Amino acid sequence: MVSSPGFSLPQESHFEALKAAERRYVALGRNISTMSNFILLGFSEHPALQVVLFVLFLGTYFMTLAWNLGLVVLIGMESHLHSPMYFFLGNLSFVDISYTSSIAPMMLGDFFKEQKTISFVGCAAQFFFFIGMGGTECCLLAAMAYDRYAAISSPLLYTALMTPTVCVGMAITAYAGGFLTGLIQTSSVFHLHFCGPRVINHFFCDLPALLLLSCSGTFLSQVVNFLVVCAVGGTSALVVLVSYGYIIAAVMKIPSTQGQTKAFNTCASHLTTVILFYGSGLSSYLHSSSGYSLDEDKVVSLFCGAVIPMLNPIIYSLRNKDIKDALKKLKERSRHPLCVLQFFELKKKTLSFALWKLA
Repeated sequence: MVSSPGFSLPQESHFEALKAAERRYVALGRNISTMSNFILLGFSEHPALQVVLFVLFLGTYFMTLAWNLGLVVLIGMESHLHSPMYFFLGNLSFVDISYTSSIAPMMLGDFFKEQKTISFVGCAAQFFFFIGMGGTECCLLAAMAYDRYAAISSPLLYTALMTPTVCVGMAITAYAGGFLTGLIQTSSVFHLHFCGPRVINHFFCDLPALLLLSCSGTFLSQVVNFLVVCAVGGTSALVVLVSYGYIIAAVMKIPSTQGQTKAFNTCASHLTTVILFYGSGLSSYLHSSSGYSLDEDKVVSLFCGAVIPMLNPIIYSLRNKDIKDALKKLKERSRHPLCVLQFFELKKKTLSFALWKLA
């Protein structure tokens, strides 16, 4: 998710935690000031819950991988899902896998380590991919909103508006915008000078926690990051709002209540995902300094980076007739005696879908 630290950071409670961590590591005979690595505290303040948290997060990560990867494979195999809507949904699932994988494997591996360290380059890489994939998802949600607008407001022109070339171009733009966001924010943060105890009171290299470790002025970095959020997040949010404004206007013109309900149902899954994504992002990064707590920040970050990527494929599948039908067909094929021939047929369809994306 695109990060914005705001312009006021409560530092006293953070520095108290960092100093306590510094004392612990110095007691172990490590000279913090000369270390080139960062130290992640993770969830070490809850030692009794380490096993429970590990099992919980491991299960969440595996479900995220299974459901999103399953959705990507299903869309690739079923020819009737080769439409713009499912093309973007497949890309969203891929981004969700990458988004959560930028933090989950290291977080899980650190649970039972005495010294949870990450190199400067590793921290920058993690931050870049987390921000980049978050920015990409932000742009993809805007593209999906436009797709729903074109389908509902101009159904007769939909195929002309959303051609394979246009869809691929929109997806490439989303990835480019996301990674440009990651590059700018990573450059603005990691040019700072970090000194003293390089202890991050978090389970990954998050923006507010990193800014607290800087010995140099962070005002320019915060301004740059704020402007990036306004440019990428604000523009994407504006596209979503305008698209849904036109969608609501078009739906209200439908004479029958049944037709209005059907039209709104096609947008319900996307709108739910948008609310979760932007709502959690605002809660995480645009909160006020009053009442700010580290535990609260970790919970919100977990929701953004782990829970939402797990929920997205469920949200899109629960009330989606096309996906349910595709799952039924796939189940029937698995029981068919000519499973080998079916396998090659599915591989052929997957190849045709890939060629359609590159068209």
